[in-house]
Parts: sequence; structure tokens; C-alpha cells
Amino acid sequence: MTWENLIVEYLAQGLLKKQRPNPKAVVKLVKRARKDLKTAQANLEIDAEVAYTIAYLAMLRVRRALLLVKGFRPADRYQHKTVVEFISGYLGNDFKSIATYFDRMRRKRNRFTYEVDTSISITEARNALRVATEFVDLLEKRIKMEHPQAQLEF
Repeated sequence: MTWENLIVEYLAQGLLKKQRPNPKAVVKLVKRARKDLKTAQANLEIDAEVAYTIAYLAMLRVRRALLLVKGFRPADRYQHKTVVEFISGYLGNDFKSIATYFDRMRRKRNRFTYEVDTSISITEARNALRVATEFVDLLEKRIKMEHPQAQLEF
């Protein structure tokens, strides 16, 4: 499916809404994602589950930043899933493995949040933090490259 078709489909399903691109909100989200990465690192040895969850949030925030700079925001239903799928469609096959990894993180974070018997190992948390750091770096560069007119300072 093309990027344009994906936009039409998500708008028709009510999963996305159009909005004016908001560079200030984009900057805030990217800065918060950077802070999340530091917080996840600081908590890694204390609480692997919290570190994992915060690494996930960093990835979610930077994806939302890309969505905002493109002039969209997720609607009320299925926001996390919408952000994951939509940005994965936008980034294309070159980012398929990281998109798949992030979706697994989304599901695991959800299980950890709502099911008492789900745990996350220190190894999983370290891997999540490594992937999240790479992804935040990647999307920050992409946002700056694709939208130089916004003069975004992260």
C-alpha cells in the first residue's frame, strides 16, 4: 500500500485526524523522548520493567513527533497501534525489522501493564533501550532532513 493510500485509509477509518503541523510540539516530543532514554538508562539496574516501558515511550513519542510534523495526529481509538502501523507504513520496508520489534514491545508493555504474571528481563530491557536510542536518533535526523523549513532545534 502506498503512503497516500495509507493516509486515505486511516483518515476514513477515523484512526487519524488532520491538523496543522506543529513544530513546537514536535520539538517537545523529541526532547521528551531524549529524556525518556536517559530515564530508562538510569533505571535499568533498578527496575528492568520500568526501563523497558520508558524505552518504549521514547520510541512512541518520536513516532508521534513524525506524525505531527506530517500534519496528522492519532484519533482517540487505538492510538498506540495507529502510531506504530502508520509510521511503519510511512518508513517502508527499510525499517520493517525495527517496526516489528517496536510492535512486539507495544504488546509486551501492554501485557506487563495489565497482567500480573508478565516480567521483563534485564536483557530485554537493555535491548529495548539500545533499539530505542537508535530509533530516536534515526527519526530525529529524518524529521530534520525532511522538514528543514521548520528549523527544529532538539
